[in-house]
Amino acid sequence: MQNSEVFILAIESSCDDTAAAVLHNDKVLSNVVANQLIHNQYGGVVPELASRAHQQNIVPVIDAALRKANVQKEQLSAIAFTQGPGLMGSLLVGSSFGKSLSLALNIPLIAVNHMHAHILAHFIDEEGYDKPEFPFLALTISGGHTQIVKVNSFFDMEIIGETTDDAVGEAFDKSAKILGLPYPGGPLIDKYAKEGNPKAFTFTKPKVPGLDFSFSGLKTAILYFIQKNKQENPNFIEENLNDICASIQHTIIEILMDKLKLAVKETGIKQIAIGGGVSANSGIRTTLKESEAKYGWKTFIPKFEYTTDNAAMIGIVGYQKYLSKRFEDSSVVSKARIQF
Repeated sequence: MQNSEVFILAIESSCDDTAAAVLHNDKVLSNVVANQLIHNQYGGVVPELASRAHQQNIVPVIDAALRKANVQKEQLSAIAFTQGPGLMGSLLVGSSFGKSLSLALNIPLIAVNHMHAHILAHFIDEEGYDKPEFPFLALTISGGHTQIVKVNSFFDMEIIGETTDDAVGEAFDKSAKILGLPYPGGPLIDKYAKEGNPKAFTFTKPKVPGLDFSFSGLKTAILYFIQKNKQENPNFIEENLNDICASIQHTIIEILMDKLKLAVKETGIKQIAIGGGVSANSGIRTTLKESEAKYGWKTFIPKFEYTTDNAAMIGIVGYQKYLSKRFEDSSVVSKARIQF
């Protein structure tokens, strides 16, 4: 089969979004995501509920992706699925379906590392979006991960810095919870921060050596700060919500930028790409764009729909693996934790 006729069906089910996409080479024909709103009432993702919802959603989502792409399943070249990391029950729903379909259609099966996909989403052919050149630095920021990755090629990546405790997404969500905001709280902090003064309140940045991150100390500092001020003024949060959110967001962005500047200094690489759900944050996007003029960097920010969990990013890795014939048989296993 010629490379110009590669059709990949991609499946993503690592957490609480059931997603399917169809790619023609590196171009996305469809990218369908079914969100699971049931978790909001619990203040976080409930694994058992997530896997049940995936079972309900996966057939309609894949059907919708094929219809929207106007591609018949007989035209597919391969099936790509998320192998890990993620919630085991959720991963198994996607991998089981992917294995069955690849077997039924007698086409290759491709296992994809979810974190690689967040990074390589930049290589989707999307009008108005440049692709980074190797080597580049990737900042992957999500609810479960905070990493700086040196990306030498599609399949040669090295983590050079990561969080020692909470991920940056957790820091946002837990800070929002302290403020009494509903789950997921990260986007709400971003929303209120736009109306606030980022210098209104000062939070101490954790001192972590090298390129690693830590956010648990910041979360504790925010908790004590709120408790102290609420004792003095019970309406402190309501009266200062925008400024509190702006100050929290400003501190988190400074922590990320300090480490990125150090990574650039140590590696000499000035191409920076961000990925992961938290890269949807408007403050982070703006700060990264400003760094181009400030530090002489070339920055890459993916299209909004490719930042959160989606199957298009799984599909682009699937396409690159298809070209180099990196296939799996049905004995491949899902992994909640996976080697980078």
